[in-house]
Amino acid sequence: MADLVNLRQFRKQKKRQNDETKASENRVIFGRTKVERNFEEKQKKKTVSFLDLRKIRHDEDEG
Repeated sequence: MADLVNLRQFRKQKKRQNDETKASENRVIFGRTKVERNFEEKQKKKTVSFLDLRKIRHDEDEG
């Protein structure tokens, strides 16, 4: 015979697991110092500008 499952307890357990996953993601995202965030932002801007300067562009009127 199959085991009986209390749906209320199952839902609570599932919610706890989801909350813990979300909390661990937030620790990674928001668990950095202001200096680290600023450094990462500057690196991202530098990379984007570097790539934009070297992008090959084709004018539409060339055919």
